[in-house]
Amino acid sequence: MPLLLMVRIGYEEYMFKIDLIAVGKVKKGPWNDLIDDYSKRLKWNVSVIEVESKYSDSKTQQEHEQRLILSKLDDSSFVIVLDERGDGLRSLDFSQTMGKLRDTGIDKITFLIGGAEGFTDEIRDKANMLLSFGQQTWPHVMVRVMLLEQIYRAQQILAGHPYHREG
Repeated sequence: MPLLLMVRIGYEEYMFKIDLIAVGKVKKGPWNDLIDDYSKRLKWNVSVIEVESKYSDSKTQQEHEQRLILSKLDDSSFVIVLDERGDGLRSLDFSQTMGKLRDTGIDKITFLIGGAEGFTDEIRDKANMLLSFGQQTWPHVMVRVMLLEQIYRAQQILAGHPYHREG
């Protein structure tokens, strides 16, 4: 019995290192406040890394954003690209995915959120997983908040906390 308790505590304390690389800068205001709120709630170490292209031509902008993202990407990280072509997961399924990553020893996860022009195939090819928040198009700042909330929810589900209610 004590061994099971020790294992359970070990899982609750397991720390992911999570990078969220996103195109665009979030200005001070309610969106930034929500991002800060969820970041502070997380026990997992989360860094939000913003990249921004100064080009206005859409093709040049997309290529520049790709270079900026790739320059920030850690090759040892498990990469999840938010993309409309990805799998839409229920919150419980997302938390189970995070749990499986944890259980296989993955300790660093990088989420990528693209700009208005989306991702190139080169970025998608770097992905270990494509994740979608549905078929709708969402403002990129809203996706950051939604993703951070889902990461927080997954952390709480994996810890056995009643934050999530399946119904």
